[in-house]
Amino acid sequence: MAETGNIIAADNRVKAALGEEVTMLEGGLQPFLLVTSQGTMVAQAQLPEKPFGTKPMVYAHLIATVVSRDGGVSWQRTTRREGFDEVNIEGGAAQLSDGSIIALDTYVVADPANPDRGTGEVAYSYDDWHTLEEPIPVSFELTNVDVASRKDDGGHDHQAARLHRSVLELPDGDLLTLMYTWFYGDDIPCSYTPSMHKCRTILYRSSDKGRSWRQIGCVVDGTDVGTEGYVEPVLVRLSQGTHEGRLICMMRTGRDMMSAYSDDEGLTWSEPRVEQFGDIDIHATASWAEQFREIAAQTHEDRRELRGMYADPDLIELRNGVLVCVFGVRISEKMCWADPSHPWNGNYVAFSFDQGETWSHVVQVTSGVMTTHYMAVRELQPNVLYIAYDLGAWGKPGRRAVGRRVELSFSPEL
Repeated sequence: MAETGNIIAADNRVKAALGEEVTMLEGGLQPFLLVTSQGTMVAQAQLPEKPFGTKPMVYAHLIATVVSRDGGVSWQRTTRREGFDEVNIEGGAAQLSDGSIIALDTYVVADPANPDRGTGEVAYSYDDWHTLEEPIPVSFELTNVDVASRKDDGGHDHQAARLHRSVLELPDGDLLTLMYTWFYGDDIPCSYTPSMHKCRTILYRSSDKGRSWRQIGCVVDGTDVGTEGYVEPVLVRLSQGTHEGRLICMMRTGRDMMSAYSDDEGLTWSEPRVEQFGDIDIHATASWAEQFREIAAQTHEDRRELRGMYADPDLIELRNGVLVCVFGVRISEKMCWADPSHPWNGNYVAFSFDQGETWSHVVQVTSGVMTTHYMAVRELQPNVLYIAYDLGAWGKPGRRAVGRRVELSFSPEL
């Protein structure tokens, strides 16, 4: 493989060679990914079809599961139970130290009889995802959490909290996960859908392998940032180096990507900061205003926003301690759906050699194409990544979820 993609920031300590795109799921959008210690890869993405509606809360589109056992060369559709909605691993899926796999559904709904408690869904696999056991209810503390009368970004009823991306096992066997939702009083409207309110991100901990979860606290005490608040978080724990044991949480805000860290297993957090990736500036609207001038003139007043945004990040630590973050950039936030051709619009992979302080090597994987900008990344084996993203979008032809290997070479002194 030869290095491909646009180099947004260069660090000679690493080279990233991108393999060919492989279709994981025709019609699939917004893939999420799990890789086991045996190399089995499990991915989920949404299809255009409607869900079965077999659970109290499901995504608006059917979630499909595909599996690869040959390193991502080929993918096979699988289902736990025909005619039933899948456990939606957007909530997080991980292989634990005992070899078992935990899969958390993304939705947590409040108990009508006790609003301080919520119910989610968890399922386990004990045979490397050859089978997935029947999902069971899982309980969450919902202290001060308000989901009774909330709306999503389409203005639809959304009476649930969301788990997103992360299930992390601590050295003592406890698990951590992240939820984004609202507290009572979180009523700051989202600019592009005022009926939706800006969210906050909350850390949860389980001492029984995910069957019950207690609320630890907020990563950030507030919601007034960006257009969406602190949403779609991802969590990593540093396993080595100066900051061994540190938790790093990265969050989408609908504008900048933000991060915070904790050195006491999530009890307290640093002040959030804006992440910077090369010279990408999502606020440099003057440089693309002319491109979208006619579209803006034809668009309703509250959708004439020209600023860009960072989309849903994923974050992992490699075996050698280097951090890898994948994300999308939308130029502009809304008008990319009408015209995706701006060269910054696309999907990215970034590397940090200083435990998340800076992102010194950034590779643009796609540029100026139609995509929802959601990505996933996992370390398939030493010096080999697998990344997943989509091409196309809702209501667009030819949509599909794709994956590709990324072979890494590091300088000897690393």
